[in-house]
Amino acid sequence: MKEASAYAPGHLTGFFQICDEPEDPLLKGSRGSGISITRGVHTSVRANPSDQSSYEVFFDDEPTADAFVSENVLGKMLGRADQPYAVEVRHTIETPLGAGFGSSGGGAISLALALNEALDLELTYVEAARVAHVAEIECKTGLGTVFAATVGGFGALIKPGGPGVGESIKYPRSSELAVVYLHFGPMATKDALSDPSMRRRINEVGGRFVDRISVDLRPDLFMELSKEFTRYVDISTPRLKAVLQRAWDCEFPCAMAMFGEVAFSMVAKEEAEDVAGFLRMASPGLRVEIVEIDDVGARLT
Repeated sequence: MKEASAYAPGHLTGFFQICDEPEDPLLKGSRGSGISITRGVHTSVRANPSDQSSYEVFFDDEPTADAFVSENVLGKMLGRADQPYAVEVRHTIETPLGAGFGSSGGGAISLALALNEALDLELTYVEAARVAHVAEIECKTGLGTVFAATVGGFGALIKPGGPGVGESIKYPRSSELAVVYLHFGPMATKDALSDPSMRRRINEVGGRFVDRISVDLRPDLFMELSKEFTRYVDISTPRLKAVLQRAWDCEFPCAMAMFGEVAFSMVAKEEAEDVAGFLRMASPGLRVEIVEIDDVGARLT
């Protein structure tokens, strides 16, 4: 039996531009700005030589037949192996599912890295990450999440495309910052990315905002642009919109995670408890989390 494990940080996106016109999935992606956090996806793999290739996928110790992104990665990676394997995959997800934390992309990149190690495929880091990126593009669950997960930190994707194709910039002092978030529920990324009117609203302002942050990468500007993007795209649920409006009225920097029913804020660490206290007051009974920024990115563990 061969075993390996990997980790990918969660990722919150404040604003972005859809860049999916090219035919080549490695050229498809997004431009945008967001934050990698220290809660994400842990993936472990066990591989046994077998007469034919097979796999079983578990989410938080529960078997699932609804793991199409992981299955896409498995198909691609097993096709590169020198013999058939029976593979067991276990994803442990520390963030809410379907809520704008990039769990599908995190699962894809952590799985690709773990399989590359367990199956002795000898792909480079970028080559394994590209498998995950293409899987997300083909499954229509994300655009730039895999690339962002490989980079880590707070920053911006300034040129679209998969790992090794796109380009990014990073804020040099992420250790001074913290992220506060309040989660209500999931939203469907696939539906949002395929809706023509939604795509139009996103791209009307997303590209312009990325241009601004790319020459002035500051946390306060990121939060201001994320707030304006939230307002313009206008897909917040009534309860999320009510919390965000109260935050704005009280001059707390908050925005909606794209795409999730999540209010988040990135502030200096010493300000995080004040923001968290406000969100707890604004949403009694719901859990408010304070997390640090993961500046390393996806890696073997």
